[in-house]
Amino acid sequence: MKIAFAASECVPFAKTGGLADVVGALPQALAELGHSVSVYLPKYKQTRLPDAKVLLRSVTIPFDDQYRFCSVLDGGKRSGVQFYFIDYPAFFDREALYGTSAGDYPDNAERFALYCRAVLEASKVLGVPDIFHCHDWQSALIPILLRTSYEADPVFRGTRTVFTIHNIGYQGIFPPDTLPLLMLPWDLFTIDQMEFWGKVNFLKGAIAFSDHLTTVSRKYAHEIQASEYGFGLEGVLKSRAGSLTGIINGVDYNEWSPEKDKYIVRQYSAEGLQGKKECKYDLLRQFGLESAPIDTPVIGIVSRFVAQKGFDLIEEIGGDLARLPLIITALGSGEKEYQDLLLKLQKQHPDKIAVKIAYDNGLAHKIEAGADMFLMPSRYEPSGLNQMYSLRYGTVPIVRATGGLDDTIESWDPTSAKGTGFKFSAYSGVALLNCIHEALRAFKDQAAWLKLMQNGMKKDFSWTASAREYVKIYERLSPSKPGPSEKVLEFSRV
Repeated sequence: MKIAFAASECVPFAKTGGLADVVGALPQALAELGHSVSVYLPKYKQTRLPDAKVLLRSVTIPFDDQYRFCSVLDGGKRSGVQFYFIDYPAFFDREALYGTSAGDYPDNAERFALYCRAVLEASKVLGVPDIFHCHDWQSALIPILLRTSYEADPVFRGTRTVFTIHNIGYQGIFPPDTLPLLMLPWDLFTIDQMEFWGKVNFLKGAIAFSDHLTTVSRKYAHEIQASEYGFGLEGVLKSRAGSLTGIINGVDYNEWSPEKDKYIVRQYSAEGLQGKKECKYDLLRQFGLESAPIDTPVIGIVSRFVAQKGFDLIEEIGGDLARLPLIITALGSGEKEYQDLLLKLQKQHPDKIAVKIAYDNGLAHKIEAGADMFLMPSRYEPSGLNQMYSLRYGTVPIVRATGGLDDTIESWDPTSAKGTGFKFSAYSGVALLNCIHEALRAFKDQAAWLKLMQNGMKKDFSWTASAREYVKIYERLSPSKPGPSEKVLEFSRV
């Protein structure tokens, strides 16, 4: 089966969050199952493509005010996956992917509309897929265009669309006059298509027009159909509940595994944990805390510093945390309010709380390997990856029971010695603090803690199982295109 991914970011080319990890790993897992997979990405300033060949020199993209002409570059094959890049420097040769600290780029609708049309036009030459698998609002116009402007194009007659919602909090909302600017019909500006409180909503359009919808955990698929987590789209999602599937993200264990991690000071495994103590000392040294007693429990954080990730709860209990017998090492960046909060806590308690405002992949690996616990108190978390990384590193997760965090972490039961971490339900500072107290009590029994660590390290969240779930959806949508090793027995148009 031919599958084309369309997304705005992908490791190792460009990354702001977990979307990039998924688009870097899932296509590879599908290729390993024998499918033909390509990935279309924008060519950003940050993207390194030395000596990339120009495959299509000029692709014409219509806008209401003028035509624009972009090119398509050959990104080569990696692990059996072909990469293509849409090159239009006026839109993508910028310091950041989506915006600056002052806000989103004002022309984001035009930027990603050009990208989506270029993907469709390029595929006519480079190979029309059986499935376009699109991710988040930046690629949302692909399923919309296929059902409107391109509906009569015979080239795409057998092509189906799968659309994955990674975080429904980001929707691509623009003024109404965006439609004619992008050469889209006013017919789309209705409550059951793209109209959203008087504005145009790209994500809503993709939900309405895609053949099948997925999101990144089973629980999140249910949560986004309710008002608390649906961000205003719970109604349209509920109407498409029969075509919505939750599939948990996987982990690339070639990148995230203590047995082979190239960033950590000493590799280790569930059978040989001696190296983890060395990694803990190295982590403390990285944060200037090497004089701290090595048996002090260390809580790691690698995150965007935003309210969604629970930093308002940390603000609520910051003083209480500083009085506990622990050390916090935090890495990330985000909203100024929470960056300032963490830096203030560090200044007040320099021997207990250490913060680095940065994106540092190597240090993220050191935190996963060196910390004893990993904190993710998210208000909502569609899938989450760090809690699954933490399990493999024997770094016990402390999480809020939401979305993928709830799906992947089992509460520790000291009586039966079963479970992989600690969970709390109520979104409150008190509930978070009580959960941390519970983890600290468990940490005192090092024999039981070792069992808890090993329970997590034995869990397998590799991409293979998740990739097979996606293949089942692809094959239901394209019954005439069975996979390389599986025969389609039944077809139902979703």
